[in-house]
Amino acid sequence: MRKIITTLLLILAAVPSWAAEGNNLLLQIDRNLNPDSYEAYKKLINIEPNGNKKEFVLFTVKKGKDKVAAMFLSPASEKGRSTLRLGENMWLYIPNIGKPIRITSLQSVVGGVFNNSDILRLDYTSEYNVETVGDMGSEYILYLKAKTRTVAYDKLKMWADKKTLVPLKIECLTEASMLVKTIYFKDIKEFGGGIMRPSVIETDSPLYKGYKSIMIFATMKERELDDEVFTLIFMPNLDSLR
Repeated sequence: MRKIITTLLLILAAVPSWAAEGNNLLLQIDRNLNPDSYEAYKKLINIEPNGNKKEFVLFTVKKGKDKVAAMFLSPASEKGRSTLRLGENMWLYIPNIGKPIRITSLQSVVGGVFNNSDILRLDYTSEYNVETVGDMGSEYILYLKAKTRTVAYDKLKMWADKKTLVPLKIECLTEASMLVKTIYFKDIKEFGGGIMRPSVIETDSPLYKGYKSIMIFATMKERELDDEVFTLIFMPNLDSLR
């Protein structure tokens, strides 16, 4: 009995160390995807089964682990709208309304397969813990579990390239392991300042058969930003940062 207890204690002692290693790996992946604070221009394209497309251009800024804001530059019907995310709290500002309104992570301000959580993406380490890591030769597979129930996806299964430590594919799953969507990371590009990351992110979903959404990063660079930028009062003024 004493030997069994000793073995169990050794196993339990090793768990925090393994969890820390997995979370450190995820943190490296986060930093390879994005600087801690940055600005970026990106295009979102929603493609319908009949081939129709709708495109949006956004200017995005991010600071730290929990602050993201974005402003629509086109189409003309969306110009001047802005979004803000502070942790799990999100708002949409529409000039004609004149004040921010609450939105949720599972909604989408652009329609299509990307939801607000995908568009205003925080660091993965902010929302998920690594449960296990699999070694697939040239790739890692990270099994992630949401830290809280407010996160858009309860589980993520992430394939990451060992050499570049950036994601190749992510399966987004419910608590019951039902596939909600798959996200593909493509076309690694040098953005300058040591930033080298996938410039194209695509997603599809078994819940929206025939639909596809694409996110294309045109530019990304490190930028120091004041906390004031990430406030409800500043949402109408995001364009002043450009």
